[in-house]
Amino acid sequence: MKSVLLLLAVVGAALFSVASADASNAQKQHDVNYLLWKVNENLRDETHKTYAKTFDPEADTSHYSDNGEAVHRLMKELKDHRLLEQKHWFSLFNERQREEALMLFDVFMHCKDWETIVKNAAFFRERMNEGEFVYAVYAGAIHHPLAEHVVLPPLYEVTPHMFTIDTEVIQEAYAAKMRQTPTKIKSSFTGTARNKEQRVAYFGEDIGMNTHHVFWHLEFPFWWRDSYSHKLDRKGENFFWVHNQLAVRFDAERISNYLEPVQELHWEKPIHDGFAPHTSYKYGGAFPSRPDDIHFEDVDGVARVRDMVIYESRIRDAIAHGYIIKEDGTHIDIMNEHGIDVLGDVIESSLYSPNVQYYGALHNTAHIMLGSSNRSHHGKYNMPPGVMEHFETATRDPGFFRLHKYMDNIFREHKDSLPSYSFEDLDFKGVEVTNVAIDGKLETYFEDFEYSLINAVDDTEDIPDVDIDTYVPRLNHKEFSYNIDIKNDKGADTLATVRIYIWPHKDNNGVEFSFDDARWQAIELDRFWVKLSAGDNHIVRKSTDSSVTVSDVPSFKTLMEKTEAALSSGGDLDLHEFESAVGVPNRFLLPKGNENGVEFDLYVCVTDGEKDAAIPDIHTKEEFMHYGSHGVYPDKRPHGYPFDRHVEDERIFEQVTNFHHTMVKIYNHGEHIHHHD
Repeated sequence: MKSVLLLLAVVGAALFSVASADASNAQKQHDVNYLLWKVNENLRDETHKTYAKTFDPEADTSHYSDNGEAVHRLMKELKDHRLLEQKHWFSLFNERQREEALMLFDVFMHCKDWETIVKNAAFFRERMNEGEFVYAVYAGAIHHPLAEHVVLPPLYEVTPHMFTIDTEVIQEAYAAKMRQTPTKIKSSFTGTARNKEQRVAYFGEDIGMNTHHVFWHLEFPFWWRDSYSHKLDRKGENFFWVHNQLAVRFDAERISNYLEPVQELHWEKPIHDGFAPHTSYKYGGAFPSRPDDIHFEDVDGVARVRDMVIYESRIRDAIAHGYIIKEDGTHIDIMNEHGIDVLGDVIESSLYSPNVQYYGALHNTAHIMLGSSNRSHHGKYNMPPGVMEHFETATRDPGFFRLHKYMDNIFREHKDSLPSYSFEDLDFKGVEVTNVAIDGKLETYFEDFEYSLINAVDDTEDIPDVDIDTYVPRLNHKEFSYNIDIKNDKGADTLATVRIYIWPHKDNNGVEFSFDDARWQAIELDRFWVKLSAGDNHIVRKSTDSSVTVSDVPSFKTLMEKTEAALSSGGDLDLHEFESAVGVPNRFLLPKGNENGVEFDLYVCVTDGEKDAAIPDIHTKEEFMHYGSHGVYPDKRPHGYPFDRHVEDERIFEQVTNFHHTMVKIYNHGEHIHHHD
């Protein structure tokens, strides 16, 4: 995440300090806007057009911090005609396509000044595959210190084909373009009412949820090498936590819709739920469908099903032994709170994994296998990749949540092998949470969300654009606040961490969860730091302030208008609240609930802020974490603390005075708000 924490982390900052004054934030935003605008067409900015024609990336290597090594490598591939052609699908899980996108990313990361970044971007945009180009620009803007304040336009407006559920919507957009009439087209979710999975399609197919998933994987990519610029703190643990939170949130939606929690995948059993995406690539035909009850098959050149079974058993062995074996045969002890971090690197298999040879890449390979399960016949029909082979589209497939339930259960096996927290581990002496009340209703509703399809249709510069939008129902909730009363008997000001969790009280059959099963379904609603004064403290925390959520990024059009206004007035462009897109969409803070009200256990846990905080003056920082951050992760505690470990006796949670438990109900009265004609 781009935030104040960037200062702590960018090792190469000195390299850039002189050069960073070379363009205003508004200019940088303008450049990024126009480099991504109509990415399948010609460049529209005159300066960029000139760069694309006249710039020679290799002419002056003094502008690169690696003396041009990265740019020579990419130019050689270009001159040898080895790069993927334009107007072709791109998948990050395709090894060669990923390698090409990262070559361009590597060029960006070694540019010492903004002008060199833009010149390279304009030059390669005209010559490289559009999907590879977009990926490299997004990754570069997130990780390059010079782009710290750039807000990336919403991906669903840059590459709408990857997000717009129904091919017919795109066809209607083309028709509107031909007629030159502004149009608003209704989008709906895939499937029909005959498919009960349809009841939760609003979650997995939500464009904000898809964006969250993509951005998290851009922020903590599995391909990351520290030599790009810095170490990603707690990357493996963040991988565990962000997917755990997606899985438990999905289960809460299922319970709200009278469905049983999701079942984990099994390599030897059929994948019960099929999936028909109803979506097409911009280039390359339709996304393949997967019928119900299909078995996993070997994927030529990628993996065999039996390998996956072996990798899983090696990982579970490591958990039972309490150590991971490194490539050199030495052991890494995982029987501690950092074990989850190593395990996350191993299971995802990022380049941080200490032994890919032995433990494989369970997560990444599983994505390819699920994506390929509908392309079988071993490449015979030359089908493009399935939805599971793109982070943009993966959460639409019910198989995604089954896969992550399977991974999550492996992580749980590890967490359950650690010693339970003792009274001393949980207690915050002299601090008591005396009362927690919710101000406002815990109530959700659906509202129409509109976004532009201008970039979905082909174009010519001679014909002006008309507004072509689509609108889609999205879950939202009414605003509310927590009123928290805390008594501080320590006699002095005390820094405290406040963690707020909820979990479903009963399953879809109305059976209460045991405490030990329930706590593994904890949804983190908020985490923040506060200075408690001596005596009684009354804290009001708004739902809108949650540190785990982010706002929707303004539309591409709004970003462009604001940027151009700032450029022409010479004013400041302040978009800092949208700089991080890593969090869960703010409208998804609460699970849906239903008309009868779904009961949730609400826990407010107040712990010692001095012990927890990994950075100084943490309570004064406004922007921080959204599931991760550049630099040092701000909280020293494990993700999910204090509910991340096996609980022998839940009475301990009632004995500590610094935790408070209450029951709440979340309602959905079927309200649907339309915002258009």
